[in-house]
Amino acid sequence: MKLYNYFRSSASFRVRIALELKGLRYDYVPVHLVKNEQLSAPFTEVSAERLVPVLQDGGLTLTQSMAIIEYLDETHPEPPLLPADAAGRARVRALAQSIACEIHPLNNLRVLRYLVHELGVSEEAKNAWYRHWVETGLEAVERLLSGSPATGRCCHGDQPTLADCVLVPQIFNAQRFDCRLDHVPTVMRIFEHCMQLPAFVAAQPSRCPDAQA
Repeated sequence: MKLYNYFRSSASFRVRIALELKGLRYDYVPVHLVKNEQLSAPFTEVSAERLVPVLQDGGLTLTQSMAIIEYLDETHPEPPLLPADAAGRARVRALAQSIACEIHPLNNLRVLRYLVHELGVSEEAKNAWYRHWVETGLEAVERLLSGSPATGRCCHGDQPTLADCVLVPQIFNAQRFDCRLDHVPTVMRIFEHCMQLPAFVAAQPSRCPDAQA
């Protein structure tokens, strides 16, 4: 397998966590988003969306982190990243989508660049935008987690799932932008637990070749 990704991309981070949890080896191909490498060949020949991550598995090319993780879970079922029961799977997907669909799209690099370069937003206002959507979004996730008996040491029970793969990268980004996090104690408890697990440690941005370079 070959993974095209960027060390600070939270979507890429999700997939790296899943690969580590599954114990799958892969070739790491860096695509530097800040340098706009996603907009030029050879990457544009790999990704029509010009986004990371992209996973190549044999002759198959997959995009979108959530779809990639579910593909990995279906093709390499142990350990499972989705519960066996339909209600559990729906809950885990909802938690993951609360971050991947409600928080992340509003604060990814493309949006932040547009705010600054096209709309003329100041750096201070851009950061205020970022913090607002992350802090309010995580507050909603906190309510989902703290209000459910299904929450354990991880988002759903005591074993990492798709939801944890999505949660942890969002907290890394929140910390990088100095977001307030004291209002989400359940979220942070789960984050701290996950970051004691080898798979999450191995997948973190500082361990990536392009971060070290």
